Amino acid sequence: MKPLLTATFALLFSLASYASEITIYTAQSIITMEPSQPRATAVAVQNGLIVGVGTEASLMPWVDRFGGKIDRQLEDMTVMPGFIDPHVHPSLPAILTQLPFLAPDDWSLPTGEFPGALTPEDYKSKLIALEANHADRSKPFGSWGYHELWHGHVRRAELDAWFGDRPVFIWQRSFHEVIFNTAALDHFGITQADAEAAHGEANWDEGHFWENGLFAVFRNLGYLIEPHNYMRGTQNFLDMAHQGGVTTAVDMGLGISSDPDIELQLLSGMVQQAKAPLRLVMTPIISKFMQSGKTPEQALEQVKQWQQTYTGQVSVRDHFKLMVDGAIFSALAQFKAPGYLDGHEGVWLVPEAALKEYAEVFWRAGFQLHAHSNGDAATERTLDLVESLLTHFPRRDHRFAIEHFAYATSDQAKRIKALGVMVSANPYYHYILSDSYGEHEIGPSRAEQMVRLGTLERLGVPFTLHSDTPMAPLKPLTLAWNASNRQTINGHLTGQNERVSLDAALRAITIDAAWAVGMETEIGSIAVGKKADFTVLAQDPYEVGASGLKDIEIRGTIFEGRFAPVH
Repeated sequence: MKPLLTATFALLFSLASYASEITIYTAQSIITMEPSQPRATAVAVQNGLIVGVGTEASLMPWVDRFGGKIDRQLEDMTVMPGFIDPHVHPSLPAILTQLPFLAPDDWSLPTGEFPGALTPEDYKSKLIALEANHADRSKPFGSWGYHELWHGHVRRAELDAWFGDRPVFIWQRSFHEVIFNTAALDHFGITQADAEAAHGEANWDEGHFWENGLFAVFRNLGYLIEPHNYMRGTQNFLDMAHQGGVTTAVDMGLGISSDPDIELQLLSGMVQQAKAPLRLVMTPIISKFMQSGKTPEQALEQVKQWQQTYTGQVSVRDHFKLMVDGAIFSALAQFKAPGYLDGHEGVWLVPEAALKEYAEVFWRAGFQLHAHSNGDAATERTLDLVESLLTHFPRRDHRFAIEHFAYATSDQAKRIKALGVMVSANPYYHYILSDSYGEHEIGPSRAEQMVRLGTLERLGVPFTLHSDTPMAPLKPLTLAWNASNRQTINGHLTGQNERVSLDAALRAITIDAAWAVGMETEIGSIAVGKKADFTVLAQDPYEVGASGLKDIEIRGTIFEGRFAPVH
């Protein structure tokens, strides 16, 4: 035998002698999301990887060779690839779940059940009741979820009238805005000078701080990111992800609310300590580097250092986040003519020149770029940027991603296709905002077409679905329901031609989501060689149909071969 073959067989024998036992999971049905083998009833797992997919009988040779067991605890359940949420912000629920939620929509959280409020009267009464039940009177009271379209005009004067000298603040539904009463401004040491330094993104008289104005005073709310409180909130995020069946989540804004190095350390430690059945991919964001005065080249060097340090369950890969326009929940997205009904304009979050400079450096370094883009004017600026990059620095398989995709025209969808751009969309925008945006912001013609995914499916544009939690619940099946039904919070069925098929919706939270974040060879489908990440369901989504997706019970997840039931 030739020396090379002898060495190869010796290596294989050595590896086999150290391989762990096989576990064969059986289920009523295994939906693989692999076209060549769409269904199975058993999957064999070894060392956290899938080694076989088929039936119990067809996989028994693995047990005969390595030893192992048949695990039948999932026998009456349906198994899918582990769900992927490609756009989350762990720090936001880590901070915000320390507060009670009071939003237009209902929220079910590890911290309790929080019914929504759809009218100003209901909001006022529920907010006063929540404050009265605030246990720790030594701390200010805060609540997340306020939105003017439902809850009326609530600013400093209203909060002063309702709560007197009790420090109270309300966090707007987008996270991009906070409103303080006078006592809270005093408590946090926020001054008129802070508001005046916010470049027009704060109103001192109204106690209102938004976008860069909010981030300028965020340090004053430091008690929310003290390690003990932050880690307790992070556990809430991990529980939310597990209860939603998520096994991989991609953070789209490393350090968005704190120091990036501290955030990486805390998240890595917390995930390891909790033995969380979840991997996190952390994405650096342009805003943090601009705030610290770093050049694009310095930013790239910093990201490479993080990549060398964080390679495990919490990792930094080749992703970089750009910011284009303002938040859709704050009506600060940038729209083309005819714009907003009342004539106000959105905001550009980063000067166009800086956007191009950072994009060029990371594009040429081979990174996948993700652009936070909401309105159709922002979509236009984003596509112009991609076209410039492709013209000056041609690149194949770039997977440039438009994040959120609140509103774009059908013509822009064709341009997205032509440029090889993909979309990571939040279909919950249509559910919660479409009706109110139709009445108050952009008119029904555009509002009913928010999150235009049916057009993308017909054009063959790759897309995935994300929660951007807490902009939407961290529940991929709810997002799939939003995209495939297009029912609003008021029960209206609008923009029905923009519904996606059931199969496309499920692919968007599994294999297409994996492709969208460059991990399709590792996760996203149940295939030999991939990580043994599964989501365990009480019912088969294809049997339930699109209308019942959000009501399917998550029984648990299997993360790299380890079963973690949902309690």
